[in-house]
Parts: sequence; C-alpha cells; structure tokens
Amino acid sequence: MEQSKFIISTAPSESVSDEAAEPGPESEVRALEVGTAQHGERLDRALAALVPEFSRSYLQQLIAAGAVRLGGSTLTKAAHKVRAGDAGEIELRPTPQSQAFQPESMVLDVIYQDEHLRVINKPAGLVVHPAPGNWSGTLLNGLLADDPAARMLPRAGIVHRLDKDTSGLMVVARTRTAMDALVDMIARRDVSRQYVALAHRRWSGPLSRQVEAPIGRDPRNRLRMAVVDLDRHPGKPASTGIEWLQDADDGCWVRCTLQTGRTHQIRVHMASIGHPLVGDELYGGAPAAGLGRQALHAYRLAFTHPVTGVGLALQAPLPQDLEQGLHAWGLRYNDGQWLESHAPGPTAVARAAKPVG
Repeated sequence: MEQSKFIISTAPSESVSDEAAEPGPESEVRALEVGTAQHGERLDRALAALVPEFSRSYLQQLIAAGAVRLGGSTLTKAAHKVRAGDAGEIELRPTPQSQAFQPESMVLDVIYQDEHLRVINKPAGLVVHPAPGNWSGTLLNGLLADDPAARMLPRAGIVHRLDKDTSGLMVVARTRTAMDALVDMIARRDVSRQYVALAHRRWSGPLSRQVEAPIGRDPRNRLRMAVVDLDRHPGKPASTGIEWLQDADDGCWVRCTLQTGRTHQIRVHMASIGHPLVGDELYGGAPAAGLGRQALHAYRLAFTHPVTGVGLALQAPLPQDLEQGLHAWGLRYNDGQWLESHAPGPTAVARAAKPVG
C-alpha cells in the first residue's frame, strides 16, 4: 500500500470511534515482529518504530479498532507492553479522514465562472471543508468532482468559508495565481461580503451601527466563540457593520457587512447587541418563523477580479426557507435591485460579464 493513501488531514483530531474504519479492499495486512529495541515498550510506541511511515495517533486508532494481533491475540490497549520476539500482524486500514479529499459528485449552483475563479451559491446544510463528523459530502468533495482544476490547488481552491447552516455566496479559485491573490484581498478587506439576517426582538438603537468587538474562544464553553476582553483572553479584533431593514412584532430583518472574517462573527456580534439570529441556538437564538437553522444568508459578494481587474458584484437569491420565514413574520424581502442600489463596492454585475458554461 502506498503511504499517500493514509495522509492525515490538517483538520482537528477526532475520537477513535469516529475514525476507526472497517476492513476493506484498500486494507493492507503487514507482518510484525518486535525487536530487542522495542522490548518493554508500549504497543503504540513499538508500532511507531515498526511502521514508521504512519503517525502514532493513527496507529492508536488501529489498535482500538482491533487491527493489531501479536502472539495469536488481538490487542486493543495502546499501553500493552510488548516483548522481544512477539510476532503477529497489523491491518492498515484507511480512515475516514484519510479518504476525505476524494471527489464526490454533487450539484453545485455556480452563478459565475471563468478560467480563474468561480462563485458558488452554497445551500444551508452543506459543510465547506472536511472535518471531524463530516469527513465526506462537503463542498470540497464536490469541487474535486466537478472541476479538474480544483485537484491541483490546496483546499480545492477554497479561500474562505461559510458555516454549515449559513447559505449564500462563496468565491473559489481555479488557479494558484487567483488563489494567492484572493487570499491577500480578503486579508486586506478588499472583498465586500454582505449578508441578510433575521434576528430576534425588534430593532433597538441607531438604524446603522458598527460593532467593534474582539472575538475569541468562549472561556466558559470551548464549543462557542464570544466577545472577549483581549487583556484577559486570547482573541482577534472583529468589525461588523449592521443596518436595520425592517421590523416585525417578534424580530428584525438586517443587513450585515463584514470588515473582518472571524469564526461565527455575525452570529456573535448580533447576539452581543441583544439580537441573536433566529434559529441560532448556540448563541441564544431559538427556532421561529418556521426556521430551525440560523437565519443568515450571504447575499452579495463584490470584488475586483484578481487577474482581469474587472469589478464584479454578484447576488444570490434568498433561499426558500428564509423567504417563508419573512412571510411568516409579515416582512417583505427587499428585492435585489434595492439592495444593490444601497450597497458599496464594484457595480459591474458579474452575470453580464460572462455566462456560466
């Protein structure tokens, strides 16, 4: 078996139960014999020396999965002490994360494409990048299947992400030149990213406000992000522009413009000003207006093309669930023309630049 079949991704590690794969056609059974140099060592340390091309954490997963036999017995404890002369075998099995970067056919809503980049309208529920619990069925897998150019690029050309349950526009590179330029543009805040959101409680305060509040890992709940005091906790500056659009009896409809791109930024900032997003239970929201996912949609993306220099501004229609949510609260969706006339950034609409083919 070639080592490349077992490359471990850079995503965070996951529990053994989620990683240990069943035996399959790509498994390799390799003979083992413990040498004098490994006598008295833990089983996982001995295997790391005997099968050095694989990581110790991967070998620990195989031990727990019952893929190691020595002296006629299946060993499932990494701390088991081995003895010189012990002989047996190890079944090298692919793990879900080792197979994560594989093409998977899926329908992608591509609203703009040229030889350098494409812009995709991501549906809610689609994970962008393989990670623990979602090693397959991601946008990355779909890009690898849909576009041969993606196979030559890190992360299949993905330069920014949307949360799983956030819908809307993402730009994806198709060449390394475009990818490097887009990464730099996003870091310099040269890409305008605007969202619409449905939030709890009628709007309070000025109709337009700038939230400048650093974001870091929530010190009381490591599964969340939070506004933090940088003198006491690690974090990064974060800036979001928020504009009121309409009010309902139970909430408000707003537009958010990112100036930075921190994890869960809009969700955290909206909650911090007393307007958690509808459906966003992680940050104090609750299902309402028929919505069970966070009511957040990346409706507009505007930037100067990194290769041609042409100004592009694209919009994604509102998903059906958000349309229905607005209707349930008696709100009206501001049509694309109104939103475009009140939006900053380049005004050359990309749909007219070149049709998707």
